[in-house]
Amino acid sequence: TKKREIAAFLAQTSHETTGGWPTAPDGPYAWGYCFISERNPPKDYCVANSQWPCAAGKKYYGRGPIQISYNYNYGPAGKAIGSDLLKNPDLVATDATISFKTALWFWMTTQSPKPSCHDVITGSWKPTNADRAAGRLPGYGVTTN
Repeated sequence: TKKREIAAFLAQTSHETTGGWPTAPDGPYAWGYCFISERNPPKDYCVANSQWPCAAGKKYYGRGPIQISYNYNYGPAGKAIGSDLLKNPDLVATDATISFKTALWFWMTTQSPKPSCHDVITGSWKPTNADRAAGRLPGYGVTTN
């Protein structure tokens, strides 16, 4: 299970940061870990949230190996790793240690209503009838949605 989870984590972070395109040299899947920030973000990803308010002038688009986005992810991720990411979201792209800490935080933390990627890969998550009806079954595929 440990090796499988490490492989799944690396696969997911590679997928999240891929720069591949259909005609890329060596194919579109040879380009993992290409982008540390979302390209051409369409918005600032700031939503009203009294617990995790947006800092003036800051944008919460995808950054890092898991490409966390939205203030409601930057806030709790920063709290968990001891860094104010609401005021300093760029640290997720510019500080390698913080970058991977946020990726590991996201991997390990339930994002309601979704289970944590860790729980899916280790078999702790059990799908409900609604999950099954929606095609959400145990395995790697659930971590990419």
